[in-house]
Formats: sequence, C-alpha cells, structure tokens
Amino acid sequence: MNTETRTPKVGFVSLGCPKALTDSELILTQLSAEGYQTSKTFAGADLVIVNTCGFIDDAVKESLDTIGEALAENGKVIVTGCLGAKSGQSGDNLVKEVHPSVLAVTGPHATQEVMDAVHTHLPKPHDPLLDLVPGAFGQAGLKLTPRHYAYLKISEGCNHRCTFCIIPSMRGDLVSRPVGDVLAEASALFEGGVKELLVISQDTSAYGVDVKYRTGFWDGRPVKTRLLELVAALADLAQAHDAWVRLHYVYPYPHVDEVIPLMATGRVLPYLDVPFQHSHPDVLKRMKRPASGEKNLERLQRWREMCPQLVVRSTFIAGFPGETEAEFDHLLEFVRLAQIDHAGCFAYSPVQGATANNLPGMLPESVREERRASFMAVAEAVSVAKLRQRIGSTMQVLVDSAPSMGRKGGVGRSYADAPEVDGLVHLLAPEKISKTLKVGEFTKARIVDTRGHDLVALPI
Repeated sequence: MNTETRTPKVGFVSLGCPKALTDSELILTQLSAEGYQTSKTFAGADLVIVNTCGFIDDAVKESLDTIGEALAENGKVIVTGCLGAKSGQSGDNLVKEVHPSVLAVTGPHATQEVMDAVHTHLPKPHDPLLDLVPGAFGQAGLKLTPRHYAYLKISEGCNHRCTFCIIPSMRGDLVSRPVGDVLAEASALFEGGVKELLVISQDTSAYGVDVKYRTGFWDGRPVKTRLLELVAALADLAQAHDAWVRLHYVYPYPHVDEVIPLMATGRVLPYLDVPFQHSHPDVLKRMKRPASGEKNLERLQRWREMCPQLVVRSTFIAGFPGETEAEFDHLLEFVRLAQIDHAGCFAYSPVQGATANNLPGMLPESVREERRASFMAVAEAVSVAKLRQRIGSTMQVLVDSAPSMGRKGGVGRSYADAPEVDGLVHLLAPEKISKTLKVGEFTKARIVDTRGHDLVALPI
C-alpha cells in the first residue's frame, strides 16, 4: 500500500517593482520552509498566488489580466500586493469587484496573511524534520534574482505625499527595518555568494527617520539606524566578500553628501539612483516633492567634485498637470546640465486616487506623449555621449551570462549599470584561449565601442 502523500504545489507570479519582488521572496521562503513546492505553470498548481502592482493604470491592467488568466487556468487564486489595497468605483476592494471568485486578497508586505490564506485553502502539515528550504541564503531566504545579485529592502512605506503617487495609501508610512536585521540578511547573502547587493526602499535616504536614528546592534557592536552608518557597515561586509553595494531610490537630501566619500574611495559603488521627477521649482511644488529643485544642480556638481566617477540614474515625469512649455524647457536644460547618465521618463498618467488628478491644467495625452519623446531624445543624447567617453578605458564587469564559459563572449554589467534598468556590457570572445568567463564572477574588460545604450568590451 502506497502511503505517500503528494506535496502541494503553489504557482506564483510576481509583478511590479523590486520592493514587491522582495515581498514575493519572503512568501516563497515561507512556503518552501513549510514544505510547499512551486509550480512553473498555473495548470500544474493546486493554487496560484499573484503579487500585484497598482501604481499606474498599465500596471493595474497587467495585474488584473494576470489574475484573470490564473483564474481561467487554475481557478484557485490568492491575490496580494499593492493592487490588493486599492478600492474600486463602488468603494469596495477593486480586485474583488473585477474578480469576485478569488480566494483571498491582501495588501503589500503581508506574508503572514498570505500564508493564512494558503493554510485555509491548501493545508500542509508542517514537519520540522522533513521540511527544508532548498536553495535559500540561510536566514535571507529564497531569492527570485540570479544567485549573484539580490535586492535588500531596508524599509517599508513612505512619509511623503507626492501628488502623483498613491504608494503611501497602499504601503503606509515609513517603517525602517532594525539595522541588525538588515545587516544579518546582507551577511547571509554575501556568505551565500551574492556579488552585488542592491539596497532598495521607497526612500532610502530617510532610513531611520521614523525611529529617530536609534542605535541598534550588529555583531555585538552598536550601529545607528541611519543611512551613513548602514552603508558603511554594508561596505565592510561587501569588502570581505569582494562584492558590490549599489544604492537605489536615494532622495537628494543634504546628508547624502556624507555617503559620497564611501563611493570616492571605492567602498560603495559610485552610483546613485535619484528620483528627481522634475527640475522646475513650481512643478516640484505642485508635485509636493521633498527636495528643492533650485539646489539639485549644485548638489550634483558637489557630488561629482567629491567623486568624479559618480554615475547618476533618475526618473522624470513629462506633461505633469499645469506644466508650461517654459517649465518643460527647464527640465530639458536640467538633463543637459546635470549630465544624467541614465534617465527614464513617463508621460504623466492619471492614477485613481492621486491628488494630482484634481490639479488645473491637465494636458492632452498627445502633448504629454510628445514631451516624453522629446525628453528621451535629449536624455539619450547625453547618455550616449557619456558612454563614448568610456572607450579605451578598462572596467570591472560582473558577468551575467557566459555560454560555453564565455569562449564566444558573454554579457555583463559595469558599476554604472544596475540590472534590468540600465545598460549592458557586451563581452567579446577573449583573445587568450585560456581566458574564461563565469556567471557571477568579475572580469576586467577594455571598452572598445558602444552599441546603443550598451558598451562593447574585450575581456583581458
């Protein structure tokens, strides 16, 4: 008689930003720890979890479509993430309005609520002697990224009330993670082989504001819950493992100046992801952005004086309500003068629940799209010109892909390129027969050309 019971399988879809990805990793780690398996298909799963995004209309549509697809192919669906916190036209939950047959709906960073729903609809008795977490990074858990890089979320929520954004209504106010917990997760990731740690949050610069920068403890030593002390401690950990630390979502507050020397000395990657959104002071006031537009050019100039190799990426909104031609021209000139290395731009899109929708001067969609295209033309010209300056230099490249040990070349990234949002380094076949490339390891490469937003390099 066969007494074996089949291990229940859960399908999983993670949509949205890296902050949502880290929520997914927590849920998947808990599922694995309790003995659940994951399914690569909806049809092959006993139920499906969809982690949604609800920031802009296109993301809402993608999330609702994915939920519908999962319901059609599987029938048993649990929904979590930012869209789960949104209300529909009737004031009731939007997901339940559109897909009333979903089993449960939660908001973001709700691991326990998701697990409660899984336990209700797909029970799995936990056996601590048998249930393991294969492939996990110790206490850092499972990761959905390739094993050589990982996102490290240091806080949840945001204290700002930007008029175009509804994130605080879904994720709440800023809640900083205890500094000891953050450093313990970082240590586990480095110990597990991660070579690039990407620090993320809604507002990385504000880390610790909510707890008044109180002192925590890591490895028996006091560490302040503050950006500078956290980054310095991460730099120490990274140095011991020959790894990179990259900072994302850094608002241009004055105290960020304190972090730049760590970049100038090579302890942290000289790279900042700064969400400027616009340059004109009047537009920034309508956006209720927390940083002063008049001083951003000065701040960038000071940062580059302190760290000449600094690379800056940013995102902008074109066609914000009330944006005049003069204000838009100001934005274009800012991108030229600021020499933004990597710039992304969205045409303003009304988001349900955003207060900006009620501002006067809503521009026609055609004008918004035209301005986005004009912005990208200027931004791309700046970016390509800066890339051309790298020809002839030698850079350290983290290898992301290397078929056949890189004998015919591969693909990687330099310190100037974050995964998925920036450019790539296309590695040519090495001239030396003995030279090989391995995913997750560094190689020196000489830049020989550019290809669009990418570099072409010869491994040496």
